[in-house]
Amino acid sequence: MSFESELSQWIAGERDRLGQSETAPELQRIGRVEQVGDGVATVLGLRQTRLDELLRFEDGTLGLTMTIAEESLGCVLLSSDDAIAAGSRVFNTGRIAQVPVGEGLLGRVVSPLGEPLDDGPPITATRHDPIERPAPGIVDRELVTEPMLTGLTVIDAMIPLGRGQRQLIIGDRKTGKTAVAVDTIINQRNTDVVCVYAAIGQKTSTVARMVDAVRTHGNIDKCIFVVGAADAAPGAQWITPYAACTIAEYFRDQGQHALLILDDLSKHAMIYRQLSLLLRKPPGREAYPGDVFYLHARLLERAAKLSDDLGGGSLTALPIAETQAGNLTAYIPTNLISITDGQIILEQKLFYEGQKPAVNVGMSVSRVGGATQAKAIKALAHSLKLDYAQYLELEIFTRFGAMVDDRTAKTIARGRRLRAILGQPEYNPLLLSQQVALLLAASEGHLDDVPLSDVPKFRDALAKRLSDERPKIMADIDATGTLSDSARAALGQEAVACARDLSTLSDAQGKTGG
Repeated sequence: MSFESELSQWIAGERDRLGQSETAPELQRIGRVEQVGDGVATVLGLRQTRLDELLRFEDGTLGLTMTIAEESLGCVLLSSDDAIAAGSRVFNTGRIAQVPVGEGLLGRVVSPLGEPLDDGPPITATRHDPIERPAPGIVDRELVTEPMLTGLTVIDAMIPLGRGQRQLIIGDRKTGKTAVAVDTIINQRNTDVVCVYAAIGQKTSTVARMVDAVRTHGNIDKCIFVVGAADAAPGAQWITPYAACTIAEYFRDQGQHALLILDDLSKHAMIYRQLSLLLRKPPGREAYPGDVFYLHARLLERAAKLSDDLGGGSLTALPIAETQAGNLTAYIPTNLISITDGQIILEQKLFYEGQKPAVNVGMSVSRVGGATQAKAIKALAHSLKLDYAQYLELEIFTRFGAMVDDRTAKTIARGRRLRAILGQPEYNPLLLSQQVALLLAASEGHLDDVPLSDVPKFRDALAKRLSDERPKIMADIDATGTLSDSARAALGQEAVACARDLSTLSDAQGKTGG
């Protein structure tokens, strides 16, 4: 045997031995931390790093590459930086940020990287998907035609939503924005919609109360909570909405329907501004970097109703944004209004007056949902917004002490009762059939003789009466979304009877002093 043949055999044998060895050498690129602090780090020596690639520090902390310069790169840390110092080693992972997805996350509270936060067992994932994914193309989308009922009469009747829509919930602090979102989640308890809630920079106690509310009043097993809490690293808070969107997209891509709540994107923009300024990104308007619009546009564009060829699933996004003193013209609110398909505007004045949900009906709009509204409620609500706006103008006019005729007084009295039925207690979303019954009672004048203070009692009594006396009619309305003439007549009869019973009870209590 020649020397060349022996050398070839030896090389082949060594290659096989090294391939089977547990200590086979690996190529590892190593960098060094130049400086670290406030949740960001500058790294030297990793020239082949990609944007959005995960880096691993020697203590196990993960970072996400956010900026790349000629000699260095900037990364945001996804956990505490306490154990990282200048000179610490940094390693490439060759991976971009991913999150576990699948049925195993249902009913769980997780971090943006899919780690359990609820003291439950480890997450069982179907697979891991990137947190950044392209939005479906135009040809992959279908028209939004199915309703997404919130259970809130003021929204379902006058600002209706559809599955696959992006609707902004916006208002000042403490005006009930999160309450609207939570009621919408609770209302999906008996539907086929999977709900994903992203808590961005929220206090842990606030998130815990919200989870308890869903567990008590809704169906926790159809919900997933992705939490980037206020005490988490800024990088973890930054990727929270993207991780939540990826988790929701899994169900959409399986042909199911998903609802994504992003609470809230104002905090998300501020976190991004903080990280960007620390990493020396050029500031623009209100010190936000110029790509902050794209930051949210590429996220919300992922909400869509897919075509039948792709399974017909949908992802509905309800982003939340906070205003300062009702200023809708600030940078982030105007950005989000231009990205979404409409906005639900909550007003502080209405909230303090006790009108909850404090929705400003005149300024709120849904550019898609009108085509999805159930026929039963659409027939009753077609002029509701106009009538309500007319009542508000007349009421303001009468506050100046102007004399009004009987017709105007009657219009104002009916408008006040309409406003009363549009108010709802928290965690008490109504079925479509219950909303139809209330709107029918208001439009046909069955509430005219009910004292204004008794309207909430009438709402509760009518719901119970219809459930006991007309369960088939109510079930048919919920199932078909239509209101037949016979059903309309039956609902009217029950409303009249309910108003009469309530009046009798009030008279009896008045006589006995109760």
